[in-house]
This record gives sequence, structure tokens and C-alpha cells, in this order.
Amino acid sequence: MRLTKKAARIVTPLIFLTMLVLLSGCESIMVMDPKGPIAAGQKDLIITASILCGIVLVPVLILTAYIVWRYRDKPGNKAAYKPNWSHSTMMEVVWWGIPIVIIILLAAVTARETYALEPSKPIVSDKKPITIQATSLDWKWLFTYPEQGIATVNYIEIPEDTPIKFELTSDAPMNSFWIPQLGGQMYTMSGMAMTLFLQADEQGVYYGTGANFSGKHFTDMKFQVHATSDEDFNNWVKEVKQSSGPLTMDGYNQLAAPGTSTKQYFSSFPEGLFNKIVTKYAVNGSTHAHHGSAGSEPSAKQEPSKAIQPATTSNPHAGH
Repeated sequence: MRLTKKAARIVTPLIFLTMLVLLSGCESIMVMDPKGPIAAGQKDLIITASILCGIVLVPVLILTAYIVWRYRDKPGNKAAYKPNWSHSTMMEVVWWGIPIVIIILLAAVTARETYALEPSKPIVSDKKPITIQATSLDWKWLFTYPEQGIATVNYIEIPEDTPIKFELTSDAPMNSFWIPQLGGQMYTMSGMAMTLFLQADEQGVYYGTGANFSGKHFTDMKFQVHATSDEDFNNWVKEVKQSSGPLTMDGYNQLAAPGTSTKQYFSSFPEGLFNKIVTKYAVNGSTHAHHGSAGSEPSAKQEPSKAIQPATTSNPHAGH
């Protein structure tokens, strides 16, 4: 028995030490490395909430370890023995009062930040927002740019310091649109149009993913977000229009079939495609909108498609 206790005392610290060593080799957590105003606000909320919770959690864990050690059963234990002790007003005030104050503070902070970070709330900027319509498919992402008249698969390009209005829906099982360094995730659902404002404060390549289990190849539902200068973004749009074929309705139906896909680029797409996707499952063609009625899209200047044309999978922005 003594050997077992001694071994446990040695092994337990070694386990914690090993965990610390392994965790020290992990890459930086993306949500703690924000590159936009929404993600920065969410990081601040995470840190504030963690500190407030830690004020209760850390002392409790320390006291638990101390009490277990101090009052353990051992020969010659000199700890005070008070079998009739039952109440302490001071201790009651401490272990009820402090958590109540922290809960009130946490509720106030969370309510304030939740309103400030409401997904459909436009980002204050001197620049006009760019609309990107994101549709989750099996197992790929389709992005249409109604103002630019182009479309992409598994790839987004945006200008830096410009608010991006994402309109989200699904033509497959429910998924979740997430760019960790730009902001929190939002679900995509068939028959629903969701609105999410994000912005990249600096140029760079950011990781995007579907953060929801959606079947066999859900791990392939990743996309790249490239934030560039205004000039590079405009040049990229021109290159896509010049070097890529159009997305036809038949082409979309083929794309929507279950299966994975590489990056693709389209010089145009069928007019009203996003609204058709949103309303295809709705009764009498009605649509449900959440957070700002994303279902009403601006009229795009897409060219009508006449035949299925293959889309190029080469990256017209490979030079950047």
C-alpha cells in the first residue's frame, strides 16, 4: 500500500509536466490571433470572461488541494478537530458573495458585448460593404459575388479594411461558416438566409472552414480567404472574368451533387441563384430571413448562361 501511494505521488506530477510540454508545442490558437474588428472584440470577451471565472475557479482549486493535503489522515495529525462546528458567517459571505458579484459582472459584460458583436450589425466604415453570398454544399462551399458578377468554389478574395456582408444559406445538410481570425461561426441552413458582417484589417491568407459535422467528407469543407489591397482585388475580379467560364444552372446542379471539389472560378452565374437556393425548399416560394433579411439580394449583372462550360481550376491570382 505504501509503495502504491509513493508511486502515485511521483507519477501524478510527471503526468502534468508531460501535458505542459506537449501543449507548449501546439500552434497558436487562431481565435486568439484576431485580424479583424469582430474577432478582436470576441477575443476581448473571451479573456474577460476567463479572468472573471478564474477569480472563482483558481482559489477553489488551490483550497481543495490544500484541504486534502492539510487534513489528510496520517499519524500524528495536528489539525484542529472540531466535531461540533457547523457555521461561519464570514465564510458564508465569502463563498456566496464573491460568486454572485462575479456572475453580475459577467452577465453585464456578456450582454454588452453580445449586442456590440451582433452578427447582422453593419461594421462602421468609410468604405461601402461588399456582399458575398455563401452556400454550403456537399462537401464544398460556393461563393457568389452579386455586385462583381463572379463566383468561386472553396476560395474567397476580399479587400482589406472593407466590411464584408456575408449572406449565408445551404443547399445541403446544415453547416457552419467560420473564419476564426475574422469572427465567430454562423450556421447555414436550407430555406434560411443569414447575415454576417466581417472585416479583415490587414492583408493575408486566412483559414475558413465548415465547423459542423455534415457527413463523409465534412473535413474537406475548407476554404481559403485572401485579403488583398483594393487594387489587387479589382484586378483579381477582372482576371476571373477574363480567364474563367460561366457557371450555368446545369453546372450548378452538377456542382451541388455530393462530392468534394478543388478551387474553381466562374466569370458569371445565373441571375438570382442565391434566392433560388434559399426558396427551393420553402412552401410557396417564401423565404425565412434571420439577422437582417439576407434573402433579398441586389440584382446582379450576370450574363444569362446558354450551355454548360467547364470552369477553370487554375488560380487567376497565383501571381500574388
